[in-house]
Amino acid sequence: MSAHRKVGAHREGFQQVDGARLYYKAVGSGPVLLMLAGGDGDADAFDLTTPLLSDQYTVVTYDRRGLSRSVLDEPEQASSIELHADDAQAILAAFGAEPAYVFGGSIGALIGLALAARHPARVRTLIAFEPPVPELLPAEPRARAIRARESVQEALRAGGIATAMQQYARVAQLNLQDREPDFPVVQPSARRPANLQFFLTHDAPAVGRYRLSIEALRTAGTRIIAAAGKSSVDTWLRQVAEALAQQLGCPLVEFAGDHAGFVMHPKALAASLRGLFGG
Repeated sequence: MSAHRKVGAHREGFQQVDGARLYYKAVGSGPVLLMLAGGDGDADAFDLTTPLLSDQYTVVTYDRRGLSRSVLDEPEQASSIELHADDAQAILAAFGAEPAYVFGGSIGALIGLALAARHPARVRTLIAFEPPVPELLPAEPRARAIRARESVQEALRAGGIATAMQQYARVAQLNLQDREPDFPVVQPSARRPANLQFFLTHDAPAVGRYRLSIEALRTAGTRIIAAAGKSSVDTWLRQVAEALAQQLGCPLVEFAGDHAGFVMHPKALAASLRGLFGG
């Protein structure tokens, strides 16, 4: 059950799902483009990109359950990628029955892949940018990647959120200077500390538990495009994107920047999505 409310050129609303009430917003008109944020990103994560696409698409974003305005019925309920994928399907249902274009970055890419596997009729085309799925890699690089991912949780236990995020930046080899020249300096919202805590303690472990089924994606028949950052040359996340493309027999495309490039290069992201989605 959902209801839209117009706010200027924007629409916003809440979608009731099992165990949560999800906040979403949309801008523009045309086919639906659902954008799934990475990390602790909420419905505002793509605010610099959505206006650049709203002339051609109805661009939809939302707060994942447990983040920002999407409040859980039970605060300590467990997260799962499957549950997030079902939530994404419920958000799309609020915008009609037509299949949507979907872009997801990092955990958002993993949720997008699970959405395509579980609800293929909902997805017209999915672009999955560097999903954190080391299980797709051969044994030795897989072990290194899993160890790197576990080091973030160890840093959280040893030093809290700040230490964990510093380790995450090292693991993903993030360069905060790798951004568009006019990328604005944005102050973190008051919601960010709670969002980071939830992401690290609920969603990050859910990523580790999830097992992506390549066979389910092949059977789904959804058009999938694997994507990686141009600056992510030596990272395990780039290797995963390459493995996804190889195992699905789908294209691998490059986006500007590193693992955070889809946030730090909003104009380039919009241009890439237009090209890949056919606009």
